[in-house]
Amino acid sequence: MTIVGVILSGNANVHALADSSPSSGTLSEIHFADYTPLSSNMELARRTLSPLQAAELPKYLAQKGERLSEQPVDLAQESFALYVPAREPPQGYGLVVFVLPWDAARLPDGWGRVLDEKGLIFVSAARSGNEQSGVGRREPLAVLAEQNVAHRYRIDPQRIYIAGFSGGSRVALRLALAYPDLFRGAVLNASSDPIGTTAIRLPPKDLFLQFQEKAHLVYVTGDRDTARVAWDFASMHSLRDWCVFNVEYQTNNFTGHEVMSPEALSRALDSLAKPLETDAGGLAKCRAGLDAELESKLRQVQSLISAGNRDAARDILKDIDTRFGGLAAPQTLELESELEQPTVKP
Repeated sequence: MTIVGVILSGNANVHALADSSPSSGTLSEIHFADYTPLSSNMELARRTLSPLQAAELPKYLAQKGERLSEQPVDLAQESFALYVPAREPPQGYGLVVFVLPWDAARLPDGWGRVLDEKGLIFVSAARSGNEQSGVGRREPLAVLAEQNVAHRYRIDPQRIYIAGFSGGSRVALRLALAYPDLFRGAVLNASSDPIGTTAIRLPPKDLFLQFQEKAHLVYVTGDRDTARVAWDFASMHSLRDWCVFNVEYQTNNFTGHEVMSPEALSRALDSLAKPLETDAGGLAKCRAGLDAELESKLRQVQSLISAGNRDAARDILKDIDTRFGGLAAPQTLELESELEQPTVKP
């Protein structure tokens, strides 16, 4: 099995001391020092790789003569752009962690006044553009940014959002899916993917159920950015197929492929601030359909193994692992173990 985007870099000092909290305003070259188990290589693998991929990782590393460090990045070498509104809301600041498609970390033009109005802190990592590893840098840097800001400021946990532009939006969707316990909403600006694919694997079941129930996603794309509009609708369709219903689409009018305007940002944040609409009956019915599909496919694999048709069983098991990801564990791991047992000759 090929491991995509293996997390190898870094040898972090997990006992580093935290920096003191910076003052309000737009600040460049901010450095953080606090690590979290949520950004560890093992936790990233658990949340973003499929079960069979994660199980294969130790073998992959052993073949290359490499080891998995505790953390994928060295915070001493990293910097972040931070914007803190001068006035703290009574319930605490909200937080927007923003993933950019280029390496320079900056606050998009005009966003400061929107953040001031809504009491939202902005943070974005440098050297986290499209050329960087997703699971090796972009994803852990975003998690570390969230954790460090949350440790330094009074943050309302109901207003912690992940957002991104272009390739950064695709990373933001992966993070929203993998970390629903951190991010309560996402603003996906001008790029996206379907979930339950090789591009975006589903996390463990407990996390995915939380994502279905609590995540709120807002897609924002320029009306002239026709390719990304099509991608957005494919992504939204897949979310609804996976019983994720708190999804909406907003148009950034008269624009192409560019960062959303302050006005579009404001509309998206207003949507995320609204209470979620829930349909418990519809969600339960949708989940039951997925459960039935998964159980049918798992029984098919077991039947093929029992009949001695291991090649066909492996092919279907691989498809299950790609489509259902963590939802199919531990059954997929048990079936994989059964397939690895030597064939008993009569």
